[in-house]
Amino acid sequence: MKRETLPRGKAKIQATTRGVHHLALNTEDMRTTMDFYTRLVGMPLVHAMKVPPGLGTGPGNRGNPPYEEIRHYFFDMGNDSLLAFFEMPRGAEPRAKRDAIGGMQHVAFAVTPKNFAALRKRLAAANVPCDGPIDILPGLVSIYFLDPNGIRLEACCQPAAAERPRVIRSVAQRRDDARGELESIDPAWAAATIAAGRFK
Repeated sequence: MKRETLPRGKAKIQATTRGVHHLALNTEDMRTTMDFYTRLVGMPLVHAMKVPPGLGTGPGNRGNPPYEEIRHYFFDMGNDSLLAFFEMPRGAEPRAKRDAIGGMQHVAFAVTPKNFAALRKRLAAANVPCDGPIDILPGLVSIYFLDPNGIRLEACCQPAAAERPRVIRSVAQRRDDARGELESIDPAWAAATIAAGRFK
């Protein structure tokens, strides 16, 4: 069975979103999580609340975790985007498997060279193990580390971009360079995808 995931047509696909509003993750220890993200990663707390009654298990649940009046905190990721955490009751849910289908493998944050160096120092001072720096792509260097919940984080730095990292530009490739990989899925689908302007 063929599955069409994008609209057909010759027009070039344009992004309809403006980036991440917030990424919502789970913890069972908000205090430790807040200390890690505010003190070590450098994301200020911007909103601290408890989910209003009835939105956890009642008919008003709009996709929140199924627990009443749990904490829900928001942190400033920079560039007008937020990282949020729900605090689950301790022991109520199993730890997520990062490599499971539908799981979140890791979160990568764009950081400037100055903040990259400062983050590495703070993590080292707090004895948080890091992998890297590792050259990911030409001009892109990363470190990897875990938060207190076991969530894998990546800090991506473009040294040549100084204080103005360009996220899309850091990973963009030419159509011809992507064509071989797309063709490894299905050559006809790859040709149609590129012809329809679905590749930036």
